[in-house]
Amino acid sequence: MAEYRVLFVCHGNICRSPMAEAVFTHIVKYKKLEQQFEIDSAGTSGEHRGDSPDPRLAAERRRHGVAVNHRARQVTKEDFHHYTHILCMDRANLRNLKAKAPPGSTAEVRLLGEFDPKGELIIEDPYYGGPAGFEHNFRQ
Repeated sequence: MAEYRVLFVCHGNICRSPMAEAVFTHIVKYKKLEQQFEIDSAGTSGEHRGDSPDPRLAAERRRHGVAVNHRARQVTKEDFHHYTHILCMDRANLRNLKAKAPPGSTAEVRLLGEFDPKGELIIEDPYYGGPAGFEHNFRQ
């Protein structure tokens, strides 16, 4: 089992969290650390379960040469025990995750933005905007 098991979470699991999963996976592979990490993403909502990522995410990842192989899924109670780190995109995700966390869960649940050296704590949802939001998310 990997030393670090990281789950990225947003609302629907078709924009921000699969972008974070893909970029983080790309970096881990580049640094040849694949054996140390298990990486996935999920949504607090099940409304997009089974869907492919948003086409604008796919276009952005192609521009940067980052692979995305993903189908949306919803966070499960088991995730709170399986993953060492659950990193979410905004405060609503954080509230929803804390409400879903079962007693005795072991995952560290935090905002992904806490690791942003530029101090952007919240990773805004680009779903209702244009391609610029996806580009910004990629850079974050």
